[in-house]
Amino acid sequence: MPDSNKFHYVVATGIIIKDRKYLITKRADWEKAFPGKWTVPGGKLDINDYVNKPKDTKEHWYNILEVLLKREIKEETSLEIENIKYLTSMTFIRPDNIPVLVISLYADYLSGDVNLSNDMTSHAWVSLEEAKDYDLIEGIYEELEMLENLFKGTKQNEWTSNSKSESEKLNEDLKL
Repeated sequence: MPDSNKFHYVVATGIIIKDRKYLITKRADWEKAFPGKWTVPGGKLDINDYVNKPKDTKEHWYNILEVLLKREIKEETSLEIENIKYLTSMTFIRPDNIPVLVISLYADYLSGDVNLSNDMTSHAWVSLEEAKDYDLIEGIYEELEMLENLFKGTKQNEWTSNSKSESEKLNEDLKL
């Protein structure tokens, strides 16, 4: 019998870069996870992303995250992307108790005009500074900071929280 502790949704998200700006999209209010929040496009891995395609070796399919991200970006925004690279990963448990593994990638804009799917209600191309004005899903801003650091040649291997909550700041102040 399969071990239910090993079942996760696998999601790839992509920060699309165009003219040093990042594409963010607003999730529909009816979405299960993070309704109405701003995020970057992406979606769940589906077995059809590979099982009906020829294998790259006798037993394996390669570049599945890239295939997934290209499909999701096209479905959600109508854009084409290229030069996909890994940024970070994270997990969370959805409100319906399904665990999710998110692989955060970034890519260059290749072509197309933004035309959103029904899952998204709005979009914006933003700089890092402009991103502060949006109600982003927690952690997305730090991912954008990671990319800014990469562009500046500053190496940042892992995601870190650069902003502390008000309660964390208060607790630190009380310890002084």
